[in-house]
Amino acid sequence: MHWIRRFIFFHNKRHPDTMAEPEVQAFLNHLAIERQVSASTQTIALNAIVFLYDAVLEKPLGHMQGLKRVQRRQRLPVVLSVDEVKATFNSMNGTCLLMAQLIYGAGLRVNECLSMRVKDVDFNAKTLNVRDGKGGKDRTTLLPAQLLEPLQQHLLKVAQLHATDLARGGGYAEMPGGLFRKYPSASRSLGWQFLFPSTLLRRWGQGQQLVRWHMADTTIQRAFKQALIQAGIHKHASIHTLRHSFATHLLSSGTDIRTIQLLLGHRNLQTTMIYTHVIEVTKSVTSPFDRL
Repeated sequence: MHWIRRFIFFHNKRHPDTMAEPEVQAFLNHLAIERQVSASTQTIALNAIVFLYDAVLEKPLGHMQGLKRVQRRQRLPVVLSVDEVKATFNSMNGTCLLMAQLIYGAGLRVNECLSMRVKDVDFNAKTLNVRDGKGGKDRTTLLPAQLLEPLQQHLLKVAQLHATDLARGGGYAEMPGGLFRKYPSASRSLGWQFLFPSTLLRRWGQGQQLVRWHMADTTIQRAFKQALIQAGIHKHASIHTLRHSFATHLLSSGTDIRTIQLLLGHRNLQTTMIYTHVIEVTKSVTSPFDRL
């Protein structure tokens, strides 16, 4: 809706039915040349307009020979050193610290950490089961040995919170797909509760059950940004940087690239290979200036 509106306003509110390939091409070239948008932004705008003409107006667009596509830039990920990771963790506390340690220690995406359930933690095998990750894939990754005790202590608090919710008539957790209809009682079990629950209860579903969702991603993002400032780290880093650091530090310690690919859940090995470039540009090389 956003990009269709932008397209219509760009052409002085002409109806899309009166326009075709030249007008679409002019708008997309305007985004690339004058607005200097990224490749992904131009692609989103293109897909929106193609959908408009194909599915709504039923007038599929033809080939646009003069379309200037923005070239996607290959950027190296920002990586924190081991000392910088330690300094950042030393500036954090509580649940946000545990989440950050888990993201770094297991190579999780932020949403994978937030959406993890109690049942996904296997203390005996020292593994975490990531459900419905990017691309809808499941995978198993590491559970750091040093986090076993802190995570067990955290789960005691989660269990106490869940018991309180049950006593108040709540205790439900959101269930994916149609699982709630199939296993309604499972939604109130401890295993299905989020590992990092929200502080608030909300209504959910047709029955308007009181459910406790997971913590908001902004909570951990703000805490991590504040920790970077307190640690005096000036890199353009985010909480996702911990996942990049996980991969880079494993590669530096000799872990093979295929294992790292599996732990990160990358479909294509080429995606994981970018961390080899990070190693190449950060490894110890003596400048010729230092030999003068």
